[in-house]
Amino acid sequence: VHQELYESAIIDGANRLQRAWYITLPSIKSVIVLLLILDVAGIMNAGFDQIFNLYSPMVFSVGDVLDTYIYRHGVTSGQFSYTTAVGLFKNVVSFGLLLIVNFIAKRAGEEGVL
Repeated sequence: VHQELYESAIIDGANRLQRAWYITLPSIKSVIVLLLILDVAGIMNAGFDQIFNLYSPMVFSVGDVLDTYIYRHGVTSGQFSYTTAVGLFKNVVSFGLLLIVNFIAKRAGEEGVL
């Protein structure tokens, strides 16, 4: 953000909140939108490694997330077609969320990723 914008806002009498609202946020809006899109794209991933390390039959009922559920039923029980469908559903939901946020980004005047 150019310092001249802040200097001219100070001369015009803008306080700190007004400078942040009218100069800083519009200047970094594209970065905010891009980070929002990237974060929403990975919202369905719950960190399989961290959960799997502390995973035991005693905590299956409260510690199960989609990734560990897919692993438990697919790899250990051999229900490959069922867990493939669950994984595909998870990815379709994640892609749908990505499309929604991308549409919102385009409505806000940004490029988006698609």
